[in-house]
Amino acid sequence: MDIFCEKCQKRVGRIADEKIPAGKKLSVSCPKCGDKIYFEKPEDFSADFDLPDNYDVMDAASPAENKAARSSSSGASSKKWQEYDFNIMEIIREAWAKTSGTKGPVWGACGLAFLAVAVFSTALISISSLIGKGPASFGLQGAGRLTISVASYPFMAGLILLAIRRSVGLPINYKMAFSCYYAMLPIVIASILTSLLTFIGFLLVLIPGIYLSVAYVLTIHLIVDKEFGPWQAMEASRKAIQRHWFKVFGLYFVMSFICFLSAIPFGIGLIWTLPMFLMVGGVLYREVFGVTQEI
Repeated sequence: MDIFCEKCQKRVGRIADEKIPAGKKLSVSCPKCGDKIYFEKPEDFSADFDLPDNYDVMDAASPAENKAARSSSSGASSKKWQEYDFNIMEIIREAWAKTSGTKGPVWGACGLAFLAVAVFSTALISISSLIGKGPASFGLQGAGRLTISVASYPFMAGLILLAIRRSVGLPINYKMAFSCYYAMLPIVIASILTSLLTFIGFLLVLIPGIYLSVAYVLTIHLIVDKEFGPWQAMEASRKAIQRHWFKVFGLYFVMSFICFLSAIPFGIGLIWTLPMFLMVGGVLYREVFGVTQEI
């Protein structure tokens, strides 16, 4: 069932019906306004009903319905992103508030990833030294660098997933940063396509490159949360963001400036601002598309 905040007039999360004890009323706090939201298990739930006109098709009540909605034609897109709006400073403030509780999982996951890369690189160097100089050694090193590069995309997607879950108050831990490797192919394809199209935009004329770099900012969010395909996620992100493109640009400009300032004292401030940067994306995504992740 969907969890809806009457005060904010927003869907803030979802919980599977089987996880709600029968006859017991539960409550959660709205991640935006803090109000208590009370809910209980529906007495009679049936999938055989007509959806109202204003129902968000991407917020279907079950994974099966979500999958069916995702595979439908692009004309059956959600109305939610058509109606969203946000205040830049409100998102910045909320992202800062949610940085507490995000730093540990994010930096813990980064530490483990760094250790894994160090061990892998050391093993690669050792094998290369045994092989000696030559085409085989160069080929092995190139393959190793490519493996690390490709593996980094799902890891970054996992960090984005952490921010999405944190934006609606769902529990997070460092292990979740490694939970998106099942979607490696669409994540890698989307990352390469967005980078390529943005690069071409910068080469041809500067403005298209700037436009696309902002318009595609929620692409990976849609893949890890709603399981969109690469092009579907890119187009959904672009079409949604173009409605408030200048606001989104302003949001990331302000956040980038904050990160720049925080890096001045020996980079110490980045301990806080890099997780905060992730949270800005997570909160923005929640405001634009809503979150499909279950409690």
